[in-house]
Amino acid sequence: MADRKKFVAGNWKMNASIAANRLFFEGLTRELIGFDCSQVDISLFCPFPYLSQFQQLLSNSKFSYGAQDISAHESGAYTGQVSAAMLREFGATQVIVGHSERRQYQLESSQLVALKAKIAIQNHVLPIVCVGETQAQREDNLLESVLAEQLDPLLEHTAAFVHAHEWPLVIAYEPIWAIGTGLTASPQQAQAAHELIRDRVAASLGQEVSQALRIVYGGSVKAANAKEIFSQKDIDGGLIGGASLNLTEFSGIIRAAKG
Repeated sequence: MADRKKFVAGNWKMNASIAANRLFFEGLTRELIGFDCSQVDISLFCPFPYLSQFQQLLSNSKFSYGAQDISAHESGAYTGQVSAAMLREFGATQVIVGHSERRQYQLESSQLVALKAKIAIQNHVLPIVCVGETQAQREDNLLESVLAEQLDPLLEHTAAFVHAHEWPLVIAYEPIWAIGTGLTASPQQAQAAHELIRDRVAASLGQEVSQALRIVYGGSVKAANAKEIFSQKDIDGGLIGGASLNLTEFSGIIRAAKG
């Protein structure tokens, strides 16, 4: 198995304020005094208006940061969208694409998500690409076909970026039925889905690329269950929603990722 560095990301969704952000960063820094980040990459994803503040507060910290979405276009008449070049101007080096909430509420297709990942990579922004099934799809035994539908356009549009047996992105498996519901996939359920994803990538891009790829889990992860989830062989960390807004929970999840 490849030696994959754990990745823990906090997706703040539409939650933030200038004052609260500063207090959070100060508190998280205190919580992680003495913590060795050599084994865990820590990232925070904020709403667009706070990227400037993140740039000021995090430029010399142990944390990376990014945005929650990106346009599939370089520039032009796309009101309300934000380009990769704009993100880079604010020091953002990462971006979430294809989150289930955008797939649901903004009707984003897997093709569009793949194009967003492609443009991010082209502009040296690391995409965290979200995939996952609904409860109905799981109950109908459609997990594998749903993951294939979401992954195949991504593989098609970004395969050219494989370099030195590495694919420059992170995949986040987030079962939709476990996001913000309090429900969590069991470690075994999560591991099985991660294994399906890794096998799909291996079939297309080869075992070396697949084994180097980081696949993280998202879905009601908490400090209490993080260690067991992260101990699964194909789970390389977490994309954390609500718990990333709680200092105690989020710092506990980060510590759990270290093992």
